Amino acid sequence: MTAPARARTSDDLIRAEEPVLAHNYHPLPVVVARAEGSWVEDVEGRRYLDMLAGYSALNFGHRHPALIEAAHRQLDLLTLTSRAFHNDRLAEFAERLAALTGLDMVLPMNTGAEAVESGIKLARKWAYDVKGVPADRATIVVAADNFHGRTTTIVSFSTDETARAGFGPFTPGFTIVPYNDLAALEAAVDDTTAAVLIEPIQGEAGVIVPDDGYLAGVRELTRRTGCLFIADEIQSGLGRTGRTLAVEHEAVEPDVLLLGKALGGGIVPVSAVVARREVMGVLHPGEHGSTFGGNPLAAAVGTAVIELLETGDFQRHAAELGVVLRDGLTELVGKGVLGFRSRGLWAGVDIDPAIGTGREISERLMHEGILVKDTHGSTIRLAPPLTITGDELVSALGTLERALR
Repeated sequence: MTAPARARTSDDLIRAEEPVLAHNYHPLPVVVARAEGSWVEDVEGRRYLDMLAGYSALNFGHRHPALIEAAHRQLDLLTLTSRAFHNDRLAEFAERLAALTGLDMVLPMNTGAEAVESGIKLARKWAYDVKGVPADRATIVVAADNFHGRTTTIVSFSTDETARAGFGPFTPGFTIVPYNDLAALEAAVDDTTAAVLIEPIQGEAGVIVPDDGYLAGVRELTRRTGCLFIADEIQSGLGRTGRTLAVEHEAVEPDVLLLGKALGGGIVPVSAVVARREVMGVLHPGEHGSTFGGNPLAAAVGTAVIELLETGDFQRHAAELGVVLRDGLTELVGKGVLGFRSRGLWAGVDIDPAIGTGREISERLMHEGILVKDTHGSTIRLAPPLTITGDELVSALGTLERALR
């Protein structure tokens, strides 16, 4: 008789990954096996407060009951048709997403990078068909220190050499200007400009919040010069900043909106391009598509996500606890924190290098039962699920204070 397999520890599982898994990530040494709400549990049963929430993919926490119920219900009926046929979930998803964002038409995709690629194609097609830019001359203006994904086209306009080095030749047609600099942006826009593509808040760069008036200035400039404003809200959108969309903090409506991450409720990858009708209308059958984009399971989960956001409860909670987060971090400035930027339940915290690197602080917090992730060496990002309680947030800030000591 074969002996029963011994339960594998975190160390066992981490070692098992080494020879068979591509080394394109450097995760913290924690192996998550179960999760619910704002908490995860590793294979040994240790519990951690998740203060990263899948880079905002888990805005509604792990296994939110309404989202799990929607997924289970749809799994018993239909999961995939491809867009070769209609399915009975897609129209409602598109209608409600358009209404939630105040735009007209939806192009459903899967991942955030797919949404960005789709937005690029849409802007170029619009430039040729509507604006009259000569063939193959359309340009898109982007911001330095951006993060829109890691496909070949997207890293072509990244300023992160780790993401770029070794992956050329790169796709032409992009102009890079400093973020939060309206004068530089205006100087870069010309008759060939199809669109300005920016993150309303730069997440991967360290939660960089622009000056008041910047987004409104981008909107005014793009209208005046006759190009599109594409807002990448894949991380910042769907409640994270205390509003449904980060652009709402300046009452700005883009021409094209890119969504992902939280739109799948932490269950399936769901992304979407949402746009004005006169922009989305330039796409015709055969010009763009996705086998899984808009599949019934994704549409069912996405609709359940929209239902949660329609209440406004998550946005209000993020705004209220965002004040707690900001005030708590303010108390830590000069005590191991050099500075921070926050909006809603999202913050980039710059650690004094004399205390430790961002990675070292992340590991200290992990040992204390808090999960965060570093970026750009000395910065850690805080993005807890929007289901986190005030007591949990205050406790996490206290743990951060101890880790800095």
